[in-house]
Amino acid sequence: MPHSARVITVSDRSAAGLREDRGGPLAVSLLRDAGFACADAIVVPDGADSVEAALREAVAAGPGLIVTTGGTGVSPRDRTPEGTSRVLERELPGIAEELRRRGLSDTPLSIVSRGLAGIVDPGTLIVNLPGSTRAVASGIAVIVEIAPHVLDQLAGGDHS
Repeated sequence: MPHSARVITVSDRSAAGLREDRGGPLAVSLLRDAGFACADAIVVPDGADSVEAALREAVAAGPGLIVTTGGTGVSPRDRTPEGTSRVLERELPGIAEELRRRGLSDTPLSIVSRGLAGIVDPGTLIVNLPGSTRAVASGIAVIVEIAPHVLDQLAGGDHS
């Protein structure tokens, strides 16, 4: 049975219908290609409160993996990490560090991303990605490498 995933795009402009969401659908497609069962992306406005609410709703629905795109930068409304930190029970800083490290091959600005990664017990992995399609593609490549192991561990699997 495949692992399940959910993608949440965080963008004021996409939520208002002013800009097409490209990062969310790309993340969904890449996750599906990697064997995850993944519904279409949802779009929420920027801000810690909207991110927290969307994450809590997604966690309650029970996917093993939740990926956010957008809102990880330094503009005044970029508050995805703040909303995410309200939900996470245990951070996995190495994932966020690796996302930034691999992003350097695309842009030196990857080090400005403030994205977080961590888990919500009993079994959800949450990872924040920047909103650009390059960052999404690079980030999903990292996530699909490690998420099955993390999810198996959360389900009580043995270390491999």
